[in-house]
Amino acid sequence: MYDFGRVFSVLHAALMALTREQLATIATLARLELTPSEIPVYQESLSRILEFVGALERADTANVTPMAHPLPGLTQRLRADVVTEVDCHERYQLNAPLTAAGLYLVPKVIE
Repeated sequence: MYDFGRVFSVLHAALMALTREQLATIATLARLELTPSEIPVYQESLSRILEFVGALERADTANVTPMAHPLPGLTQRLRADVVTEVDCHERYQLNAPLTAAGLYLVPKVIE
């Protein structure tokens, strides 16, 4: 099980530049292997992102009305739900290595 609380506490506390140790923790949890030349680039990029998030958190939104859509008054144009193509799944499955009951069979990838 991942300890995301540790990551979020690190990120929430970091309103200034991330330290190398904080970046190493984030990289470990993200399963990233950073080279020494990549560390300063990621450190600066993530620090700027966190500073921007901090600025957004400090914005006064007390008198802002929530919106359901960013462009009020517009509606989405919908097309009719009509079948326009014939069913070709049997032809498509001819190239598949394994199929059963109209489904593609694939190796198990989750342990």
